[in-house]
Parts: sequence; structure tokens; C-alpha cells
Amino acid sequence: MRNRISNHFLLVLLWASAAGQPFLAGTARRDITPREPVPMWGYGERHDALSDGVLDPLFADALVLSAGGEKLAIVGLDLGRSPGERSLERIRERLLREAGIRWSVIGGSHTHHGPVLELSDEEGKGRGRFDAALRYYRQLEDSIVEAVLEANSKLVPARITAGSMDLPGWNANRHTKLEPKPVDPVLAVLRIDRETGPPLAILVNWAAHPTTLPPSTLKFSADYAGPLKEIVRKETGAAAIFLQGAAGDLRTERRGMDTFAYGEALGREAVRLARSLAPAAPAPPVEIRAREERFTFRPRIDLSNPIVAAAYEKAFFPELVRNYQDEYAQGVRPRLMAVLLGTDLAMVAASGEFFSSHAVRLRERARLKNLFFFGYSNGYHQYFPTIEACAEGGYGADPPVAPAAVGAGEELMNRALLWLYQLRGRIRQ
Repeated sequence: MRNRISNHFLLVLLWASAAGQPFLAGTARRDITPREPVPMWGYGERHDALSDGVLDPLFADALVLSAGGEKLAIVGLDLGRSPGERSLERIRERLLREAGIRWSVIGGSHTHHGPVLELSDEEGKGRGRFDAALRYYRQLEDSIVEAVLEANSKLVPARITAGSMDLPGWNANRHTKLEPKPVDPVLAVLRIDRETGPPLAILVNWAAHPTTLPPSTLKFSADYAGPLKEIVRKETGAAAIFLQGAAGDLRTERRGMDTFAYGEALGREAVRLARSLAPAAPAPPVEIRAREERFTFRPRIDLSNPIVAAAYEKAFFPELVRNYQDEYAQGVRPRLMAVLLGTDLAMVAASGEFFSSHAVRLRERARLKNLFFFGYSNGYHQYFPTIEACAEGGYGADPPVAPAAVGAGEELMNRALLWLYQLRGRIRQ
């Protein structure tokens, strides 16, 4: 199992400059709540039902880090997933052109009360019937870019520290019927401090499905991530960013708390952890080192088969399924990214719903003081169960929602592990 001690804090302070260049950070926020009724993401039983209002607003929270001649943008979205492929490509192209930002992690919190993001401006795939959604996609792209550009324009000298602790009983495995049930109880926090004054930003990484509100509620909501961030902002004065973890097989364990009480309680735990991360002696200079690739896996489903496609269209709705047909025509093509900040702090981001054991095992094998795992980032390619989960079967592990070949998750985690050692210079390229 995990080589950790429950509630043991892992601390690392990375501070100073690389090649004479200071470590800089900046933040910004944009409201990304749709202004018109659009189809809602996350629950198939809604089919193409349109939203009918707002329970609480959706935000894009951006953090830009600059060190050693490289920049990294991290954007936490109150959405079910990151933007669709075409939107993502346009966003990243603009960030590179307008701000010189080569690396970006753009991740969804996985709320099931956000808008559908998969439609496209083609007949039978969105145009004409869901034009409001298509208008929203352009607005979303602009809002994300604007938030990152503003954060980039507000870069100030900063310090970065990270830590984690176990929160047993706050999430639980929703997939397996076998004991012991895998779970990832790690709450991780990245804290960015100004040289003086209150913290600049606190990034929270936690793994649990934000499905605490019923499908019948057709109003937009950030689910528990919304109140979590508000508590962090209120109690620390810092910008708050939330990135979902490997939550493919995890649900919340709310112990009688409603959505907002759970989010606030989790936010207070994050604040408690962040406040415990006292600055230590200066560490070696911060550098941003990163790797990213797209992979191709044989799909376990054939959406080109009219019978299969018809079944999906009945379960969801035709325009959505036709876009997935395009997405998987050349196989399932997830993105994987690894980032090393300094020597002992790293991030791995992947474009799907990874089962919790993937993150737990990667953390153990990487032998880093702090490793953040961000799911639902830089694309969305559905579930990536473990091999043993595929053997057991069940929702999240079966082909209809886990189309990548069995073992794809392990292959991606092995590649991430190799990159992490290469980025540290422990294994030659």
C-alpha cells in the first residue's frame, strides 16, 4: 500500500531564482457561467435538456508561474471537463502568441452542473440546434485567455511551497465491490506567497466526484469546489484554484453534510494545511521543466457501427455522439503532461477520469516530496480504469465509458514516471 503516515505533512519550499531570473507569479479570475440556456454536462439521463438558471456561478481561476525563462499557466475551471479539442488548441495558440506561455494545464473540476462542451459548428453536430452553446464556447475561450493574460501582466516576485495530508473518511471508492477498496485520501495544497503580505494564491488538489447535486437540478453550479474556493479566499485573502485529482472511482463522503457544507469544511482543511506550510531556508533555484505528448490507443468501442452509435444516441443525444465519433475516429488520443518545479515538486496532468490507484501508485514510485495529480486536464477522453478494475467490470471500467484499450492508464502512468525521473536528471533522455 502507500508508504505514508496519515496526517503527516510533506513540506518543500522552492525559492530564489534560476539563472539570475526571479520566480514570479500572478493570478486572475473570470466568470464563465453561460448567459443562455444550453445543454448540461455530466448526466446522460438529462439527454439534451437545457439549463434553466444558476445556482452558483462558474469561474475560471488562473495562476501563471514564471521561472528560468519558462512560463506555466494553470487554470482551474468550474466545468465538467476542460474545453473541447478545437477550443483548447485555439486557447493554447493564443497563450503562446500573446504571452509566450508554452506550457499550460487547463483542467475542469468535473462538476456535473456545467455546460456540454463537445458540440461543434457543423450541421448535425451542434449548428442550428445548439447555437447558444457554440456562442458560449467562443466566450469561454476568450475568458480563459483573458484570465491568463491578466495573470501574466500581474507577475510579481514570489515564493512557492507545497504540502499534503491525509483526510481519511472524506472520500470513498464508488466502483469496486472487493476489499480493500482503493482510495486516495490525500489533500494537497500549493501555496504561492508574495515577498511580503498575505499569500498570493492557494491551489487545492483533491479527488472526489462533484456529483452531490441531483441530475434533476438544471441550474449551473460549481458543486463543492465553489464553496471550497470561497472559504479559501475569505480566510486567507489569496486567490483560490481547484484542480480535481484521479477521481474516476471516487465519490464524496459527506457524512450528512450538504454540498455547500462539505465544500466549506474541505476548504477549511485546505486553509489549515496551507497555514502550516511555514517558509523554510531557501532551496535551490526554481526552474520550470515540462514534457507533454499525445498518445493513441485502440478503442474498445466502435462508434462507426450504426447499431453502437444508435445506442449511444439514445443514452445521450445525437449531436453529442456525432462529435465523439469524430473524436475517436483515429483512436483514443489522450494528452499527458509532467511538470517539475525545482527539484522535489511536480505535477502530472492527464485528459481523463483516472482511477485513484493510478495517482497513489505514481506518487509512491516517483519518490518526490510533493506530487500533484490533475485529471480532466487538457482534453477529456473518458475513464482510465486500472487493469484490475477492468477485470472486475462495472461503471467506469466497462467499454461504453472507458473506450481506451485495457492498460492505457498504466502505460500513461509509466510514461509520466519516466519523465519525472528524466526531468530530475536521474535517468538520461
